[in-house]
Amino acid sequence: MRHPLPALDATKYGKRSMTTLSILCWIRLIRCSTLLCFPTFQITLTGFTFLVLSALLGYIYSPRLDTAPPRWVHLAHGLLLFLYQTFDAVDGKQARRTSSSSPLGELFDHGCDALACAFEALALGSTLMCGGWTFCFWVVAAVPFYLATWEHFFTNTLILPTINGPTEGLMLIYVSHLFTFLTGAEWWAQDFRKSLPIFGWIPLPFLSEIEIPLYVIVLILMIVGAVIPTVRSNVSNVQEVVEARKGSMALALAMILPFIALLAGVSIWCCLSPSSIMSNQPHLLVIGTGFNFGYLVGRMILAHLCDEPRGLKSGMFMSLVFLCFPIANALIAKINNGAPLVDELVLLVLYCAYTVGLYLHLAVSVVHEIKDALGIYCFRITRKEA
Repeated sequence: MRHPLPALDATKYGKRSMTTLSILCWIRLIRCSTLLCFPTFQITLTGFTFLVLSALLGYIYSPRLDTAPPRWVHLAHGLLLFLYQTFDAVDGKQARRTSSSSPLGELFDHGCDALACAFEALALGSTLMCGGWTFCFWVVAAVPFYLATWEHFFTNTLILPTINGPTEGLMLIYVSHLFTFLTGAEWWAQDFRKSLPIFGWIPLPFLSEIEIPLYVIVLILMIVGAVIPTVRSNVSNVQEVVEARKGSMALALAMILPFIALLAGVSIWCCLSPSSIMSNQPHLLVIGTGFNFGYLVGRMILAHLCDEPRGLKSGMFMSLVFLCFPIANALIAKINNGAPLVDELVLLVLYCAYTVGLYLHLAVSVVHEIKDALGIYCFRITRKEA
């Protein structure tokens, strides 16, 4: 896999963050942490492993994410997410302090962040005890992440508002983990009127006989209060730039199609699934789809770094090809009295293997190409000799 690399030397990473929390809470911590001369990539990877460990704990103690794990697991989730967020804030400062900023660092950082959406969704699913709804929480994380990457592709600036997901959003999540250490996961899984008795006094004639878990209310609030406004802002910013450059908004929107196809494909599979994979195998489903998502994000970031033409990238669909097989298998099961040709668990494992392998192939090949082109090391601060 070869990519046009001449534009890499001219690439500058633009990030504009007005978040209050990062200004007030992290500046001193970052200054202290960056005194250690660890390479940026090592810091990024270490932070990512905290989330992998968090998801692993959730799997060990709640394989289907519908039973309450020991309360200390929630405490661990909160601490591990805080460590991930801290390391994610430190790596950029470290790169600037050691003059080791590079396009490879941007690709590495955002690539890990894209995968982090899946692993933190699994940890959150463990805390909320929401079972198959965990996939919906991953979607809530993935949509603004993809749209922010898409916006960055056109504007060359990652714009973070005063209150944003990577800072205040993650803070609310690890506070929720720590809160659940005190209340237990059942608090989120029971009817919201039991968890929050104040809502029991509000007349809800259409919902009085329906039990709605509190985590469903949380999901709705996240969509209405965070996802929709963020997406609206992303689209508005891209439209402004495209119109200023006399470009085509249709071509810009076409770059979202692979992500829409991913969500549609996995949703169709889940709806047709004879074995209810979303409820019975949430970890495999979210991890497989998370790496699929990571591949799409990685290809878009790479296209931006290499200054490729705007528009749909056909190579992004490579990660979506496999979804045709489980969907066809599920359709056959519908026709064949619920009996699929291939066991869905086997297909789900193969799906994970395919997406993980595809993502790792992209990551390893691109890392080697970029470090050789720029004359840098991946896990060392010093540059290569000319």
